[in-house]
Amino acid sequence: MNKFEVVTLYSPELSSSILNTETDKLKNIITKNNGKFVNEENWGLRDLSYSINKFKKAFYYFYQIEINGSKIKDIKNDLNQSDNMIRYIFIKVNAHQELPTKLNNEKV
Repeated sequence: MNKFEVVTLYSPELSSSILNTETDKLKNIITKNNGKFVNEENWGLRDLSYSINKFKKAFYYFYQIEINGSKIKDIKNDLNQSDNMIRYIFIKVNAHQELPTKLNNEKV
């Protein structure tokens, strides 16, 4: 199992119930591919560095997962089907950083 840190950005127009549904979908996709969630953080609604799809803000979520690296391509294919997810990134790490992260501690 490889260690990954994942950041996802969701549309700022989502209600909290739809946002919860979207994050649950991601969790289901990861577990369906034999992945394991180590930790997660909700970084909240934040400004984007540049506009994406005419949005200037997005809901940020951070996850630490363990999964076989060969499954990442399948997960990305599933994530590309979501209209509510603006961006995502998977970063392979040797060890997960200690939580809470600096971004989680910042006041918005």
